[in-house]
Amino acid sequence: QVQLVESGGGLVQPGQSLRLSCTASGIEVGFRAMEWYRERPGKQREVVAQITSTGVINYGDFVKGRFSISRDNSKNSAYLQMNYLKPEDSAVYYCYWSGTNYWGQGTQVTVSA
Repeated sequence: QVQLVESGGGLVQPGQSLRLSCTASGIEVGFRAMEWYRERPGKQREVVAQITSTGVINYGDFVKGRFSISRDNSKNSAYLQMNYLKPEDSAVYYCYWSGTNYWGQGTQVTVSA
């Protein structure tokens, strides 16, 4: 049974940080690219960051050096360190492993003063 669990979201003030985690079970992740997506209210789901199996990283244009994606294949996990958060970063964040059709429940990030 495949399960993806995102965690680490919460309510923070602008300028603060959060670290999101994504842990997969029931699938092998070592050879898969991994992506963080987010879905803001009234907006389409968009890619936040991607890390390939070989460690190549790409970020959405809006990240502008504020976020950092990483992975630990030994733990079937990936992470998103988010710094200097802005109110417009408020969204539900999801992780996705390439080649699967599985999504987790997401983790809510709210940035508000």
